[in-house]
Amino acid sequence: MMKRIFLLISLFIIESICAQRILHGRITGESGGVIDAVQVINISNGQKTYTNSVGDFSIEVSDHDVIRFIKSYYERAEIKVASQTNDLSVLMIRIPEEIEEIKLLKLTGDLSKDSKTLTKKDKVEILQKAIGLPRPPEIMREKAPDFKDAFAVGFPPTIIADMDALYKVLSGDARRMKSQYKFDDRERHIKWLRDRIDPNYFTGLDIPKERINEFLEFSFTEDPRILQNIKKKNINGAIFYIDKTLPKFIKRIKSLR
Repeated sequence: MMKRIFLLISLFIIESICAQRILHGRITGESGGVIDAVQVINISNGQKTYTNSVGDFSIEVSDHDVIRFIKSYYERAEIKVASQTNDLSVLMIRIPEEIEEIKLLKLTGDLSKDSKTLTKKDKVEILQKAIGLPRPPEIMREKAPDFKDAFAVGFPPTIIADMDALYKVLSGDARRMKSQYKFDDRERHIKWLRDRIDPNYFTGLDIPKERINEFLEFSFTEDPRILQNIKKKNINGAIFYIDKTLPKFIKRIKSLR
C-alpha cells in the first residue's frame, strides 16, 4: 500500500515538473512601442519578474496559471496561460491623464485691476512676469562660498579679500554647508514625492515600506532626469524615470538578503 502511495506521489511530482516551462513574452503599448519596467507576476506560483529595456520578459509557468502585468499609469492586464503556449504578446492600455483646465487671462497692464482677477496662487508669478520681475529663489539660504568668492578685483586694480568667505573656505565651513544643503535637498525631494505617491504603489512593487526612502535615493543617483522632473514639479515625468530604476534596485536588495 505504501509503495503504491509513494509511486502516485512521485508520478504527481514528475508530472508537475514536466508541466512547468518558461514563458517568453513582449509587452507593447497602443502605439506599438515596447514598455519596459513592467512588473510581471505569476499569481499561481508567486514568481515575479520585470520587462527589460526592449519590453521582453521570461517567467516560469504551468498550464492555466494566471499572469498579471502591472505598471503605473497603465491599466492592469491579466492572461491565463493556455496549453502549449510558450510565446506571448501583451498589449497594455495607458490610462488617460486628466489635464487641468487652462484659463486664459487678459492683463490690462493696470496692476491694481489685474491683481483682482488672479487667484492667490497665480498672483505673484503672473504679475511678476507681467512687470518683468525675476522669480525669487525656491530656497532662501546663504550661498556656500568657493575659493574664488573670497577674492575680487577692485578698481583701480587691487585684490579685495572677503574675509568671511575666506574663513569659511579655509575652515571647512563651506564644505560642510554644501554637504548640508545636498542632504536637505535630497530630503525635500523625497518628501515631495512621498506626499504625491501612495505608499501602496511601492509596496505593491515589492519594495518594503521601510526601504521606500532608500529606493528613492537610489533612483536619484541612477537617473538624474528624476530630479530634473521634480524641480519642474512634473510628477508624471519623475515616476516614469523612477520606474526604470526599479528592476535594478529589486535585484540589489535580493542580492543582500
